[in-house]
Amino acid sequence: MIQVCGYSDCEEVCHSLGDLAHRFAGKAVLVGGGCGFLGRNMVRIFAHLNERILDKPVRVTVVDDFIVPSALEFQPAEDANIRVVRHNLCVPFEPEQRCDYVINLAGIASPHYYRAFPMETLEVTVFGTRNLLEIARRHKARFIFFSSSEIYGNPPPDSVPTDESYRGYVSCRGPRACYDESKRLGETLCYIYSTNRLALTCTIRPFNVFGPGMLENDYRVLPNFAGKILNGEPIHIYGDGNQTRTFCYITDALGGFLRVMLLGTDNEVYNIGQDKLEISMLGLVLRLEKVLNRRIDFKLVEYPSDYPPDEPARRCPDISKARRELGYKPQVELDDGLHRFFDWARVNYQLGAGTKRHRTKLRLSGSS
Repeated sequence: MIQVCGYSDCEEVCHSLGDLAHRFAGKAVLVGGGCGFLGRNMVRIFAHLNERILDKPVRVTVVDDFIVPSALEFQPAEDANIRVVRHNLCVPFEPEQRCDYVINLAGIASPHYYRAFPMETLEVTVFGTRNLLEIARRHKARFIFFSSSEIYGNPPPDSVPTDESYRGYVSCRGPRACYDESKRLGETLCYIYSTNRLALTCTIRPFNVFGPGMLENDYRVLPNFAGKILNGEPIHIYGDGNQTRTFCYITDALGGFLRVMLLGTDNEVYNIGQDKLEISMLGLVLRLEKVLNRRIDFKLVEYPSDYPPDEPARRCPDISKARRELGYKPQVELDDGLHRFFDWARVNYQLGAGTKRHRTKLRLSGSS
């Protein structure tokens, strides 16, 4: 079975919440897109809360259509309070239980997949968000929308680190437009529902989160690197390798997400990520050589045809708003996070021609 956050990571997230964790006791949560990378880790935290901390369990309904293959690799922890439903959220949906929180993680975030499914990418964020907002309105639930750091486009140097007030500049006709513009429109929907008092909404803009649960077929930079490195193959760096990012380990991201759920101000937007060590892709290779204590072969290559080439040159969040309003404090430094991720990948990635990865079978409740 493909594992996500382990016990120690879950303990770390729950410890960072302190007494706030008990606010989930007896609550019901609907997670749209809950079998993606962020969703499957969040569901694992809820399972851990039920197992170790809460007197009354949090009841979780996970809804996903499994259009991205990596979603099929996930199986929730054995917990009678967690239910998985196969459903396309572009079609209206009514959960069986009343919801206190509606979390919208539904979307196609990997450039490889949103290039392959541009219409589905656009529709799930627009129609899916509207349908989930309607559930929040009917249930009087708190709504959390997961947007993206990509809505900022390619900020000028004086807007990096980038705070929530920066309006962004993205193309409505480029190869990334189906993702970028749909996330911007999703934020607008949340704004309309909040300003018209139809639902209480908060928006999260995650920045380059990584960690256990991120699979090779997610086609993101760190799983791409890990798959090649662990198999002794040269890694490919797209373009000139000078594009920079900050990387946020999954436990720090989850702690921030849950704080937004519990403490975020209605109709506000929060950057969640790591603001330390903005690093280029070439610099990341050197960092990995130090962390893994091995030489890494790499080569610069042109962007492949299935990957949109106009990626932002820099991506680094200003998280002072989340620090000030939510008490958000990322703790995991990049080297530590890379160690943890590679330890996990050694167990869960396909290493060598004779090794078979065990595909997980999902227990599904209903479909449409």
